[in-house]
Amino acid sequence: MHTDELIRRLFSKITQPIKIRDLSFVRYPESQASTGEVWLKNPKNGDVELSVIIPTSDGYRNGYFPRLLDQIELQTFGEYELIVIKGDNRQGRAINVGAALARGRYLMTLDDDTSLPDCETFAKMVAVMESCPDIGIAGGNNVIPPEASRFVRSVMQQIPRRSWEPVAEITDSDLAEHPCMIIRAETFKLVGGENELLPRGLDPYLREEFRKAGKRVVVVPGMTYHHLPPDNLKKLLRQFYRNGRNAAYVNRYYPQWVLETPANHGPFQMHVSLPHRMLRSPKRLLMALFAGKPLLFISELAYFFGFVQHCLLPKKTI
Repeated sequence: MHTDELIRRLFSKITQPIKIRDLSFVRYPESQASTGEVWLKNPKNGDVELSVIIPTSDGYRNGYFPRLLDQIELQTFGEYELIVIKGDNRQGRAINVGAALARGRYLMTLDDDTSLPDCETFAKMVAVMESCPDIGIAGGNNVIPPEASRFVRSVMQQIPRRSWEPVAEITDSDLAEHPCMIIRAETFKLVGGENELLPRGLDPYLREEFRKAGKRVVVVPGMTYHHLPPDNLKKLLRQFYRNGRNAAYVNRYYPQWVLETPANHGPFQMHVSLPHRMLRSPKRLLMALFAGKPLLFISELAYFFGFVQHCLLPKKTI
């Protein structure tokens, strides 16, 4: 089935100009409004406790997105609405549009290449938020799927934050990420929503804003998902090169929002100076090489070249 036909079967498309309820909560809006298409699926019984927001560039993502839609259809939790924003190249702006339309007490963000192997995912995440009012953001555990190719498995094993051992208890962690996390809608709007100015670094920015608001950011036990890296070396290096360019852009224009992203759970130092980060880069490359992690080594190298290349460009180039 063609992708657009599949989406039409699952959604009612808003074809008229979208009337956003209220975007005044956005603290750092992009100068241009979103031009993405919005697709909505409402619950059969009309009750909404959870609003699931998925930004997607093309509504297909190499087949991952249609498969995710099928997995969402199998979720046992019925009081959710599905909001898909297609074609917006700014993830933060797309999520803010979804949040402005959302009716649920909780927002769940998924990437269009996320995979949900557990049909109880929505139910488990809502239950955690209901039982722990001090939690503002709760994420799942990104694990390697059994059917992963040798290349994908190696990437997820070698590169930090691409997978980890699931936690045994609710754990304060910086590893709650947009590919699968649930957020209190009220707090999301209180802290100003997603930062639309950032092409990279949305996750650490939002987590830090929730912490400033006095809410915990955690990873929860018993909830796993898959968020896969590119499936070949060329795509992987292209992704890391692009990430390096975007990171350089943020360092150049918004250094106040450059935040650490540790590979492990628990407390960490949020701000590290640019000179320190530049000096530790060669050390990381050498450690990856000596540890026998060639994919990590060449990915870090691609990131470094992207970072340096952007630093040589004229200002306001991305």
